Amino acid sequence: MSAKKVKVFAVLGIPVIDGPADIAELLISALSRQKTPLRDGDALVISHTLVSKAEGRVVDQKDIQLSEKAKDLAGRNGFDPFQVELALRESREVLRTERVLITETLYGLVCNFSGVDHSNAPAGGYVLLPLNPDASAQRIRESLLHRTGLHKLAVIISDTQGRPWRKGSVNLAIGCAGISAFKFNKGKTDLYGRVIERSTVCQVDEIAAAAEHVMGEAGEGTPVIVIRGYGYEDGSEHGRDIPRPKTEDIFR
Repeated sequence: MSAKKVKVFAVLGIPVIDGPADIAELLISALSRQKTPLRDGDALVISHTLVSKAEGRVVDQKDIQLSEKAKDLAGRNGFDPFQVELALRESREVLRTERVLITETLYGLVCNFSGVDHSNAPAGGYVLLPLNPDASAQRIRESLLHRTGLHKLAVIISDTQGRPWRKGSVNLAIGCAGISAFKFNKGKTDLYGRVIERSTVCQVDEIAAAAEHVMGEAGEGTPVIVIRGYGYEDGSEHGRDIPRPKTEDIFR
């Protein structure tokens, strides 16, 4: 059996952006400068903050008009009222409002504050999640394929979020393109020859988590990571398919 080897490295030199930008062009230029051009089969993990900024998903505090509901929730919990207001606007359903503000976003993600954050945002600004992370990943992927002439690339949009029943946060996928969100082990055999009846792995979450060690969460300035050597296949399941439907969600 040959040893498996996966390489994880950062794309250095991507400038800080605070407005619309061409992410594919930024990536290709940065990769060229560090002499690590993309290869067929590479997977890129891109922080949603970079994508959101490039798509104009940044709101200045002075442009936010507070609702009475936002003021009330913020006052009862000691939250930032402007962050609460944006979280409410970005949600289709509010699931919990005591000590945390858990919502289901317009896109269908379940997370704290609808993913609204002021980390790595311009002064007085808030970064929202991309409107459609799968579509964002697909646009970036198509642009990279067109400009590089490559045939196989995966793009994963990531965000750091908490998980039920576990402390701490991890980097996970909120959108993807060119790669199936899941891989399935059903039908394979274990070490003792038993056939696996069921096993679904969210491989895009695994890849996003692996990228976090190099990406960082503060001011490292490395919002894009390349994963090289990981075997994957494209498929019909994307980031939108990862959250459990309400009928299977035991936390609601």
